[in-house]
Amino acid sequence: MSANENHTPNALPAGYRFNEFEIKEVIGGGGFGIVYRAWDHQLERTIAIKEYMPVSLAVRAADMSLELRGERFHKLFTAGRNSFIQEARLLARFNHPGLLHVLRFWEENGTAYMGTLYYSGMTLKEWQITSPDSIDESWIRRLLPPLFGAIDTIHTAGYLHRDISLDNIQIQENQLPVLLDFGSARKEIGNLSDETEIMLKPGFAPIEQYSEEGEIEQGPWTDIYALGAVLHNLITGHAPPVSVVRCIEDNYQPLVERQPEGYSLPLLHAIDCALAMKPEDRPQSIDAFASLIDLPVSDVEALSTTLPTVAEPPAPAEPVMVTTEPQVLAVNHAAAAVEPLTPRNVRRLSPGLVAAAAIAILAVVVVVWKANRHSEAPPVAATTAPAAPAAQVSSAVSSSPTVATVYLRLQAGENVMLNGEAKDVKPSSSGFASLNLAAGNYRIEVRNGNQVYSQSLTIDQPGTWLINPAQ
Repeated sequence: MSANENHTPNALPAGYRFNEFEIKEVIGGGGFGIVYRAWDHQLERTIAIKEYMPVSLAVRAADMSLELRGERFHKLFTAGRNSFIQEARLLARFNHPGLLHVLRFWEENGTAYMGTLYYSGMTLKEWQITSPDSIDESWIRRLLPPLFGAIDTIHTAGYLHRDISLDNIQIQENQLPVLLDFGSARKEIGNLSDETEIMLKPGFAPIEQYSEEGEIEQGPWTDIYALGAVLHNLITGHAPPVSVVRCIEDNYQPLVERQPEGYSLPLLHAIDCALAMKPEDRPQSIDAFASLIDLPVSDVEALSTTLPTVAEPPAPAEPVMVTTEPQVLAVNHAAAAVEPLTPRNVRRLSPGLVAAAAIAILAVVVVVWKANRHSEAPPVAATTAPAAPAAQVSSAVSSSPTVATVYLRLQAGENVMLNGEAKDVKPSSSGFASLNLAAGNYRIEVRNGNQVYSQSLTIDQPGTWLINPAQ
């Protein structure tokens, strides 16, 4: 299948050769890379090849090399490529069957490539969509020990994954999970360009990943929060509330209170502990998390006996290493790429805020889609939200079903206009008012004397928004 037939712009064509490796087809990709199924003519086996290809920074030239869209992107492109190579080197150190196994990496065509084992199966996200009836507590308990072992291997080596989510866990045909790549290039580009919206996945990233250097330390508990979010999603069908929103109004309902049918209290309690807002309230290690669920952490030896041999499949299998576009939380401060635990590259919240109950609230949308903003006001900037009780929610502004909750940074004396109509909303002690909105297009204006600040929003999916037109 050619790249054009697969509708993947900038992809290498079928038949392209890297010495003994021949590209067969595109099997996945996103905004920062393309994944191919390839044939190793020397060893006569199928492998996967991932290419560093940030579509916002570069395009494919006629000679198959990458060309920058502009010289101003040189620093970002180079930093992302270096992180891509660093990640390949890191993964190549590990020999755990639950971690992506890198065979080799190389630079060519002005970019970098990573050759890995080819794993059949589907991502956990795809599994949840196609086989939801198979997911129960016994299935989860079979999944967790090898997954715990893979994550613990990373932590023991002194690293964090920091991108654990449903679409980053591959379920093989033998039912063993494989934890996919770290997304280092994406994180590094997001870090340097101040675009966390290309980095963090709402609901899976804990509060410390939205902070600046110095105050809230990241550690194994950071990955444990994300793992708790994965389990929460498998059980309930949706991710927990976005951590940055929970700092304003924590609507998380503990699973031990909800008691979803068919799940034991120890499992539900462990997930609730993993999703604690304060890092110190979470299990501090994979072993501690596993003990709450009364599960072992599978070691490499135990898993290796169950691994299938790597061979040419009878037919093209489901994509492996599929790096889909992340659903995003748009904020401006980024966590760095893969990094050691010691010394940790720690980030902190704005000065004066206490632990995880306070955060630098960035006045942009906290949703899985981006707002269309048509405002003459200055660019949105960070503001500070002190720890406080939950904001009072105003009545819905439409008789249509509520789709989104919009939290609005508001000061005393300021008035709010929604599509030209005055709204009686008041800030709570947290400094935020809120609007419950149905799907549609909105223009929100904040009037303070003669000053008028505005922001336009298009709401077409459920979500939670943080906005601050006055900044």
